[in-house]
This record gives sequence, structure tokens and C-alpha cells, in this order.
Amino acid sequence: MFTIIKRRELNPTVTELCIHAPLIAKKAKAGQFIIVRAKEDSERIPLTIAGFDREAGTVSIIFQVVGAGTMQLNSLKEGEAVHDFVGPLGKATEIEGLKNVCVVGGGVGCAIALPIAQALHEQGTKVTGIVGFRNKDLVILEDEFRACCDEFIIMTDDGSYGEKGVVTAPLEKKIVEGANFDEVITIGPLIMMKFVVKTTKPHNVKTVVSMNPIMVDGTGMCGGCRLTVGGQTKFACVDGPDFDGFEVDFDEAMHRGTMYKPFEAHAREAECNLLKQEVQ
Repeated sequence: MFTIIKRRELNPTVTELCIHAPLIAKKAKAGQFIIVRAKEDSERIPLTIAGFDREAGTVSIIFQVVGAGTMQLNSLKEGEAVHDFVGPLGKATEIEGLKNVCVVGGGVGCAIALPIAQALHEQGTKVTGIVGFRNKDLVILEDEFRACCDEFIIMTDDGSYGEKGVVTAPLEKKIVEGANFDEVITIGPLIMMKFVVKTTKPHNVKTVVSMNPIMVDGTGMCGGCRLTVGGQTKFACVDGPDFDGFEVDFDEAMHRGTMYKPFEAHAREAECNLLKQEVQ
């Protein structure tokens, strides 16, 4: 039984679930993911582990409600259980030996960035955190980031909180001013990661990107997370999800991501109708 120990709404569309899964918590590392199914007939959803407590035997996941599967997951309450919870899967983020790192997160991608920032902090790495959101209402995990970052910057598109602008602006400023980052690790929308790489590449600052956003079934069988890295075909779920950002073909990945939108819209509409019937 993968019981939901705690449920927290981080903003109107993003939810955190803390789930009792001691075997996964025992082995989990920052950057890895799990596959969850809310109910027996639900779709498989790969979600990066947002946190874990080995002593309590719990694993946290954070997700945005965007389709039928996440709607079903979001309908579960504390004390209820998810049907399947499998992991940890994927390769952990490589952080050993890093002394000075900038972690850049965007939107719900900050849920993936946080455990990496925490792991870096725990090993004594200097951590600069830069996160971006559309507006103040969508900001998540601010307190948690401040606790593990030596310097923390929040950007919002409309300037309603933190500084106005995109995450690449303070990143560029830090690099130009001589921050001397060993590495930049970025997680967020594909377009954001693409421009983070465009910012760091001229300065030859190694940049690692998480391609978790394009994963579909989490096993490599569906081919949905296929991407080109350094001219070779890779799969985000089995070869990653972390890759050298300088070698990723972001345009190809973004184009493939649009292929599933009509299906997702249809599935979401069907799930909305089912939930309405249950309420009635």
C-alpha cells in the first residue's frame, strides 16, 4: 500500500503528495524519478522525486494538473493510496566534487531542481539558486530553496514578485561578474533550458539539463522521449534524464512535444466529464 501521508497544494495547479514507500526512499537519489498510477486504469506518469525521508520511509512527488492522469492523481486524499509507485528509476544527478554550482529552475521544474540544490548544499557546495515563474501566485518552494541556497533569486515575468524578467538575465550577470560556476544545472520548460544553454555556452560554463519534461511512459518503449544528443539518439528515461545541454537538440525535442497535445486535450475532457458524473 502506497499510502498518501500528506497532501499540500503549492499553488492553484500544483500539488505535492508525500507517499509511504520505504523501499524507494531507502535508495532514492536527487535527479531520479518514479512511475505512478493513481488508479488501476490510470495512465503511467513518470515524475521526478521531489524529496525523500529515509527514516520515515516517505517519498514526495510534485505535479502540475494538466491532463487526465494528473487529474486522477490530484483527486486522491490523505489516507488514500496510489495504485502503483515504482522506482527509483533513471540516473541520479552527478554532483560529486562540485564546489560552486548555479541551479536554475522554471515553474514546476523547480520541484526537480530543489532536491538537487539540497543535495549540493548537504555536501558543502556553494549553491546559487535562480528560479522563474509567470507571476507571484505560481511561486512554489521558496522557503525550501532559501534554506539550501547561499544566494537565491526569484524572477517573475510580470514583476509581481522578486525581480521582473527571465532567469537568463541574472545568470548572465553572475557569469559576467566572475561567479566562476563549476556547473549550471537547469530544469524547467524546454524553451527555458534552451536559452539557459544559449547563455552559458559562449562562456563555456558546463550546463546539465534535465529532459524529464519530455518523458511519457518512463521505460523507453514508447519512444516519446527520444531525442538527439551530440548527434546520437538517446532516450530521456533510460539514458538520462540528465544530459550535457550543449549537445541537446532542443528544437527537435520541442517539436516532438507538440505531437501529444490533441490526445492530451481529449483525455482531459473525458476525465472532466467523469469527475462531474461522480460529483452528481
